[in-house]
Amino acid sequence: MNGVQNKKVLVTGTSRGIGRAIAQEFARNGAHVFGTATSESSHSEFEGFCVADFSTRAGIQQCVEFVGEIQPDIVINNAGINSPASFESIDSDRFLEIQQVNVLAPMEICRAAIPFMVANSWGRVVNISSVWSKISKEHRAPYSASKFALDGLTLALAIEYAQHNVLANCVAPGFVDTDMTRGILGDDGIKNLLRNVPIGRLAQPDEIAKFVVWLASENNTYITGQNIAVDGGFTRA
Repeated sequence: MNGVQNKKVLVTGTSRGIGRAIAQEFARNGAHVFGTATSESSHSEFEGFCVADFSTRAGIQQCVEFVGEIQPDIVINNAGINSPASFESIDSDRFLEIQQVNVLAPMEICRAAIPFMVANSWGRVVNISSVWSKISKEHRAPYSASKFALDGLTLALAIEYAQHNVLANCVAPGFVDTDMTRGILGDDGIKNLLRNVPIGRLAQPDEIAKFVVWLASENNTYITGQNIAVDGGFTRA
């Protein structure tokens, strides 16, 4: 895939799953990849790395400073947390923690990165959302609220910065074969879930990654302000 060679790319949440696959796909296509996670990583695809825990303001600030150092052309806000629980059992602190990691951190990272994109008259932001930003279900109130908010943030950025050739989109993965998915749903939950996925299987992380890289590349010249589901038809069935 052409279109990202020699671009500087920041991917957050790269220790595993979708984030790791996205970082690897960018590296395979010749980008300079910079990663973040809550613990150190020595993966060879990274040219730079920032240890940052977005559940703390200090961790977000560490990443903001990292953005200033690398001046990325492309930002992929992938880091996120989920904590399925009944609405009545969620306390305010946990609700706010999920909003901080899933919404505030991407906002601060974008605010640090976009001036460099504007200066270059080119930039791409892809925020990793979720099918729960399009529909919702029980035990998803904090997470769904955060992903709807991320979608709104992305749309506002797309409108404000389109004139500078800075395109911003969300990708809303469906159910992906990751540790997070299996940990939340379990084998029986996955089996039941797949009855509602027309394709009939979980996505693989690299299927999400390939689309994200294309959307963030020079090949995408006209798509902005969208929240695109990559979900095997789940939200349309």
